[in-house]
Amino acid sequence: MRRKQVGFAAALFAVGVVMLTACGQGATTSGSAAPSQDQVQEQAQDASNEPETDGQSGVDLLRGTANSNKADQSTGDRAPESAPVEVKQKWVELRVGNAGGLEPAVVNGKGLSVYWFSDDPVNGGVSNCNGECAKTWPAITVTKGTRLFFPGIRRDNIGFIKRQDGQTQVTIGGRPIYLFNKDKKAGDILGQNVGGKWFVINPEGKRAVPAAEAPNPNQPAPGGKPANSVTFFKEKNLKDFGDSFAVGVKVSDKCADLRGGFESLSPDGAVKIWSEPGCKGKSAVVSGSVNDTSAAPIGFPQGVKSYIRA
Repeated sequence: MRRKQVGFAAALFAVGVVMLTACGQGATTSGSAAPSQDQVQEQAQDASNEPETDGQSGVDLLRGTANSNKADQSTGDRAPESAPVEVKQKWVELRVGNAGGLEPAVVNGKGLSVYWFSDDPVNGGVSNCNGECAKTWPAITVTKGTRLFFPGIRRDNIGFIKRQDGQTQVTIGGRPIYLFNKDKKAGDILGQNVGGKWFVINPEGKRAVPAAEAPNPNQPAPGGKPANSVTFFKEKNLKDFGDSFAVGVKVSDKCADLRGGFESLSPDGAVKIWSEPGCKGKSAVVSGSVNDTSAAPIGFPQGVKSYIRA
């Protein structure tokens, strides 16, 4: 089955997403036939997901996932371990998900857990893991022109530092970030609490904790900012592999409909979601990743069908 991939809200509008002028209004209807998948993909190429080029690093930052942005699956985070560094730096994905029961946690494009090191000063602009340390804990590095995808992470939580070897390393919440060379598959957290100094990172740059201890995603954090973007996933658990697909959208003060129901989501702030088009039916405000919108406390059996900035 061919992968369905779509871009930002402009592309969604072009293929039938209805942007309403107020939350209480009903959706506009049309008698025209739904566009074919080829048309959807063609229109998605003209979406408004223009990259933001970071002035310090030259990295191009894009909303949405690697898949929804049509990243080359043989490069970047999914390149073979033996690939040259320039191939691996074609793109980097930092997405919010579940890492071995820790949630929300940051994982890369392969689903591997992302870590921080307590010996690195927060906002200190340096990494203290070099040489032999860096072989065990590879730094997540980028270069000019790297495409960095960051669904569910606030743009202002992403930064860059220069390492001793001259490479540019990504930071989250002011902390340089790393992988662990013994983690081999999604969900591995073999580096968690190693030496009492290494921890899986969350989207704010803090320790990721077991899901039971995490704040309720159905309640926005006190003083939390409204979302600027959100990535909706067609299937549960933020799945963006195989036959599934994701939709990265900008969030505004106008209600917007989704084509069909989406079973999980990853916002970069507070967003209000509804179980029916036109911002009708059951609603919930979320400010973190939700792996299953059909489960309590949200309980949308058919998934999310509309949304607005909270």
